[in-house]
Amino acid sequence: MSDKATFGGGCFWCVEAAFKELDGVHAAVSGYAGGHTEDPSYRAVCSGNTGHAEVVQVEYDPDVIGYDELLEVFFAVHDPTQLNRQGPDVGTQYRSIILYDGEDQREQAEAYIEALDEEYDDDVVTELDRLETFYRAEEKHQDYFEKNPNDAYCQMHAQPKIEKVREKFEQKLQA
Repeated sequence: MSDKATFGGGCFWCVEAAFKELDGVHAAVSGYAGGHTEDPSYRAVCSGNTGHAEVVQVEYDPDVIGYDELLEVFFAVHDPTQLNRQGPDVGTQYRSIILYDGEDQREQAEAYIEALDEEYDDDVVTELDRLETFYRAEEKHQDYFEKNPNDAYCQMHAQPKIEKVREKFEQKLQA
C-alpha cells in the first residue's frame, strides 16, 4: 500500500534528494504543479508564467512513515518564511507549497503550519492548496543529485539538505 504527498520547497533536485533518504519512501519524482499551464516544460516553468511550482511527489508507505513525518522533513529542508524563493533560486516557481490530496492531508498540513508559525520570527508563507494535476518533469531532472553528485549547485544546495536529513532523521533513514 502507498500514498502520495506533493511538496514544493525551492529547487526540486534538492527536495527530491532529501526525501529519497527516508525509509518508507518508494519514490520521489520531480515535477510541476499548482499552476494553470497544461503539461509545462522546465523552460516554461522557469519563465514564471505558468503559475506552477517545482515540486516533488513522494510515494510512501504510511505504515512505515507517516504524512506528519514527511511534513517534518519537508519543513526541515527549506525555509518556509522565504516568499517565492529558496536560497539563490528566485521566482514563484520556487515557492514553498504543499499540494494536499484529501482532507486528512489538508488538516495535518494546516495544523503543522499553524504550530510552525510560532517558531519563526517571520511569517510562514507556505501555500496550502489541493493538488489538481502533477506533471512529471523531464527525465534529465529525475534523480538529478544521484546522477550529478559533483555538480557545483548540488554540492552547495542539495548536499547540505541531505546531510541535515541524515543527521536529524537518522532513525528514519533507509537501511
